[in-house]
Amino acid sequence: MAITTMTSREFNQDASKAKRAANDGPVFITDRGRPAHVLLAIEEYQRLVGRDATIGDLLALPGVEDIDLPIGKRAMALKVPELE
Repeated sequence: MAITTMTSREFNQDASKAKRAANDGPVFITDRGRPAHVLLAIEEYQRLVGRDATIGDLLALPGVEDIDLPIGKRAMALKVPELE
C-alpha cells in the first residue's frame, strides 16, 4: 500500500492524479503543511467502516504505531467451575 501526500494546491490542480493515487493507498492532503484530509478508494473506505473490519485491519492503518495502547491486567479473576 502506497501512501501519497499532496498539498491542497496540488489536489485542486490535479484531482484526477489524486484519484489515481488513491487506488494504490491513502492520499493525505495538507493545508499549510499539516495533514487535513484523506482521500481513499471507496473499496478501502468500505473495508474500514464495514462490519468485516477486524482488529488486525485497524491496527494495520498508517499512524497507529504512534498510539499508546495501555493494556492492563483483567479486573476480575477467572473462576474454575466445579464439576460433579
